[in-house]
Amino acid sequence: MAQAAFAESALRARILIADDHVLVAQGLERLLLDCFELSGVVANGQDLVEWVRGECPDVVIADVGMPRLNGIQAMAQLRADGILVPFIFLTMHAEPCLAAEALRAGAAGYVLKSAAGEELISAVRTVLEGGRYVTPSLGAHLASGASKPPVVLTDKQLQVLGLVATGMRSKQVAHQLGISIRTVESHKYAIMQALDVHSTVELVRKAEQAGLVAGASPRP
Repeated sequence: MAQAAFAESALRARILIADDHVLVAQGLERLLLDCFELSGVVANGQDLVEWVRGECPDVVIADVGMPRLNGIQAMAQLRADGILVPFIFLTMHAEPCLAAEALRAGAAGYVLKSAAGEELISAVRTVLEGGRYVTPSLGAHLASGASKPPVVLTDKQLQVLGLVATGMRSKQVAHQLGISIRTVESHKYAIMQALDVHSTVELVRKAEQAGLVAGASPRP
């Protein structure tokens, strides 16, 4: 009887999807509609905040990296307003330190996109029951306190990174440091490889998280 009651409750649960990748969002819709109701789909953190304030979904499934506000910032803004809707972060970022940050900020779940599917359904059901769900491979790292070794950059790479974080283009950085544009691009590529990112926005965000630069507003 209790299981039947939960199944009926879960079926009525309204899920908000927040992801700026259209194909991912569409795939999530198809997956979740078999088990839950869809509250809506948004593509950036600011729309996420506004949607939750207006529609009150039961669970938010959000990417970490999104335009305008990232997922963790959006959740923090809602928490500051006293809105405690559970967040499950569905992300490609497998770093234990980022998962730990999301959980410390109040996330109820952290699931890797590479493991999405039935695992995401399980995560939603666990969260609806009041539990917390973390992708098992990350959960083991978090339990043991393990994480990747800190990123170590050269002095010149740190100089390049600091200027990039202020919004400077490669040509401006080259002029500022008295080096060639090609050298700037080489340093930037090496930094992106070290931080495992693929865009300037991700580069600055992750550098801030790692304490390599102060908070900044990078250009896309």
